[in-house]
Amino acid sequence: MKRMSLAKSVVLILISISIAVGGQVLLKLGMDKIGPVSINSISSVGSLFVNIFKSPMVLIGLFCYAISAVLWLIVISAVDLSFAYPFIGLTYVLILIVSKFVLKEDVNPIRWAGAVIITIGVIVISRG
Repeated sequence: MKRMSLAKSVVLILISISIAVGGQVLLKLGMDKIGPVSINSISSVGSLFVNIFKSPMVLIGLFCYAISAVLWLIVISAVDLSFAYPFIGLTYVLILIVSKFVLKEDVNPIRWAGAVIITIGVIVISRG
């Protein structure tokens, strides 16, 4: 099996993560339009599925997850999982950034500190 170059694998990992983050944001925006979900009966579950399939943002978000997963499969087929998987931590950091600046959510200093720690951890692990 031919191994993927380090640079190519990191680029594919970052693309996969970015698409997953984009998908997560679309899911959030779509669910904000649908409103809070309460699953207390079979009919409410059915209603949720109907609303999901009527929401373009939710469907596109799910599609983004599928594309991200395919890219991830390509990556892990060619590099060590112990190298690739820690990069998933960057999704937390990117979600925090997008939540603050795109979704206009309040992000407290403790979360920012956590994001810095995660980023340092990913850098350290990727160098090992």
